Amino acid sequence: MATEQRLPEWFKQTKRKHQATRALGRSLEREVPNTICQEAKCPNRGECFSRGLLTFLVLGTVCTRNCAFCSVRHGKPMPPDPSELDNILNAIDKLDLKFVVLTSPNRDDLPDGGASHYVRLIQGIKLNHPKVKVEVLIPDFQGRSEDLEAVLSANPDVLNHNIETVPSLYTAVRKGSLFRRSMDVLKKSKELRPDILTKTGVMLGLGETHEELLTTFEEVADHGVDILTLGQYLKPGKENADVEKFYTPEEFENYKRIAESMGIRFVFSGPLVRSSYLAEHVFEDVLEVKLADG
Repeated sequence: MATEQRLPEWFKQTKRKHQATRALGRSLEREVPNTICQEAKCPNRGECFSRGLLTFLVLGTVCTRNCAFCSVRHGKPMPPDPSELDNILNAIDKLDLKFVVLTSPNRDDLPDGGASHYVRLIQGIKLNHPKVKVEVLIPDFQGRSEDLEAVLSANPDVLNHNIETVPSLYTAVRKGSLFRRSMDVLKKSKELRPDILTKTGVMLGLGETHEELLTTFEEVADHGVDILTLGQYLKPGKENADVEKFYTPEEFENYKRIAESMGIRFVFSGPLVRSSYLAEHVFEDVLEVKLADG
């Protein structure tokens, strides 16, 4: 593994932005304790919150898998919380949210991987806040089509499942997951519900090669995925995988052009881009094009 690398200049936040992010963090911990924005130490939580966007970590804060890149705790989770929907609805009201992202740890301990809980949350949000857009960033449900179909039947606006990295790195940084299984989730989603936008994300800097990235982009395009996000992997804790490379903003822009040239219509690429970063902006851009296409 690589030795610790110094954070490049383009990652350094202004003092004002850093203070605003810390203040927001304290507010979220009081008002909405379970957000992936906090659990994953996302650097963009201040900017997203200011746009009326929040990503909720549902089904608890403990994961049954132990990916080397992730800061979410590994262990034995608690049963699903039946009050979670009420908490999310309260947050939508209190924070005037316009776009909600729901994600969860892997819940391999549950018979359906948590799919029925996702359905309840999506339906509850849609019923109480019809104008709020909902994106779900789901686990792979261990490849069970019936669980994926159940989530899609609740009519989320965006179905997101991250492949995270290239196939060769799965055994090292994504133990318990399979690249082919994740790609099948995206493929089946588009086959089952072509009207629902599909989305995936890749982290750069874990040790992938240029050729591996190109092959991965080709697969994403071949599976009809609407949206691809590319961002820099940042080590969240001392126990996590090291950063093998910091990509420059120019390299991210180049990969954006390459991925678009392969047929992926919407690519959001940059050092600080995360899977749900400016998610509502992504959705609006895609919707505008769909309407224009008639």
